[in-house]
Amino acid sequence: MRVDCAIDIDGRITFRLPPMHGAHPRLLLRLRPKKGRPETTRHLLDLESDRSDGHRHAVLEPHPVLDEGRWDLYLLPEPGAERMRLRPGLRDLRSLVDGHLRDRPAPVAVRIPYVTKDGFLALRAWRRTAHAEARAIDVTDRGVTVTARLHGAELHADATVRLRLRGTDTVRTLRPRTDGDARGLSFTVGPRDLAGDGGGAIRVWDAFVHPTDGAPPIRVGRLLDDLADRKHVYVYPATETDGSAIRPYYTVDNDLAIEVT
Repeated sequence: MRVDCAIDIDGRITFRLPPMHGAHPRLLLRLRPKKGRPETTRHLLDLESDRSDGHRHAVLEPHPVLDEGRWDLYLLPEPGAERMRLRPGLRDLRSLVDGHLRDRPAPVAVRIPYVTKDGFLALRAWRRTAHAEARAIDVTDRGVTVTARLHGAELHADATVRLRLRGTDTVRTLRPRTDGDARGLSFTVGPRDLAGDGGGAIRVWDAFVHPTDGAPPIRVGRLLDDLADRKHVYVYPATETDGSAIRPYYTVDNDLAIEVT
């Protein structure tokens, strides 16, 4: 069975299914567990009947905020019946395309309907206390320049960008250039900034913003549009200096990282 869905600027998602039999059909959202782990988190929505044509609809409100992860969608035709995985119909994601242009309060909650590799409808959800949205990444022969905007927090005079070598405690600290509204920032990193770390042939650095000294780190990534998975869509070139090359990329969680080879 196929289900249409539409999302508005507040994150409210309306699902629409064809007419069906059943005493009390429901829509089941299941947080996909990690491999080998049991299911622990579910969310049930009642499917109401439209008087005009008999179609069923359910609304997922912006609150409660979904846990971060991937949510699979199922139909429960009636209590005690076997659940049925749903395939996508029409997906109206127009309200998400320019989502990066709107400032978000804390916590920053994101939901993106998408199609899984095996052709089913699912939701990608993020829930973060604050978020640094990468807007532009410019790769030149001098290095990589990242422009970003903070959501759910404000930058102070002592704000820093910290690149953390994955799997270690090694950190490189940069002073970002900031906008006058305490939200926008940019920073540039070159191969020499990430050299001499004692790592192997390939090292990966994860990017964080510290809005003020002692504040929790805020991950830099790109979440606020209509693309659920961007790792293999947004592909950037590498820039090389003195035998070292750096290349920015998005992780499987759409967070920003820099690979050094």
